Amino acid sequence: MTVAALSPSDRLFAAETRAAPGPAQALVSAEAIGLRRHGRWLARDVSLTVHRGEILSLIGPNGAGKSTVARMLAGVVRPSTGRIERARGLSIGYVPQKLSIDPTLPLTVRGLFRLTGRLGPREITAALDRVSAAHLIDMPAQTLSGGEFQRVLLARAIARSPDLLILDEPVTGVDIGGEETLYRLIAATRDRLDCGVLLISHDLHVVMAQTDQVLCLNGHVCCSGTPTQVARSAPFRALFGQRGDGVVALYQHHHDHAHDADGAIVPLPPDRAAKQHDGGGDAG
Repeated sequence: MTVAALSPSDRLFAAETRAAPGPAQALVSAEAIGLRRHGRWLARDVSLTVHRGEILSLIGPNGAGKSTVARMLAGVVRPSTGRIERARGLSIGYVPQKLSIDPTLPLTVRGLFRLTGRLGPREITAALDRVSAAHLIDMPAQTLSGGEFQRVLLARAIARSPDLLILDEPVTGVDIGGEETLYRLIAATRDRLDCGVLLISHDLHVVMAQTDQVLCLNGHVCCSGTPTQVARSAPFRALFGQRGDGVVALYQHHHDHAHDADGAIVPLPPDRAAKQHDGGGDAG
């Protein structure tokens, strides 16, 4: 894959503009991938597949290798072992875990969009509008709140309507109310673009309520499956203790509705509602 939109300095986003893969297709598959640096494994023997229309969440403690896996899947670093297969013409929008901007740099939101690729005024405005952030376009990037900055990064990642979104801790620096709003935006973006989403977070309750599949890492894959399957598994409970028990309790409540990006209740179709009772899909 040619990572056309990666900046040499921060490699903020990975994207291509070739033909998108067909629906119901595996977008990216990893088989036993691992990364070894300075004599130690940052992640090892990780296998996963993200499909179009699916949200797959990577969870795990700090240092578990979640960001390492994201960087390998995005093409930022090459795995030491294993292999990665990407759908033909795959385009990727990537939001890294951390992005620091020099406070003395005269950089507006509009300028941030243009750092790593050529985007026209209409594309920038449309992307910001999708996340209700068009009013920020001429604001200095350094003055944005945590929630505003993460919205802008999400808008930048979806500006070219990617097939796959890779979001590494997308609610970093955001308060609890803003977290819920951002997760709803991510789910709404998945539905609007019919893209796949690889979501990385330590926020067990919210992430697992908004995902279809979960993969729990601790250097390697501890467990994987639907949110309910993972939350009830012994490795998950051993890793997260009482936090894990709380997630199990969460999944005793089933949902027959979801919420749109504005928070309004949207009834789920029967097949989606049934999926909720099986522990997958969006939670309201």
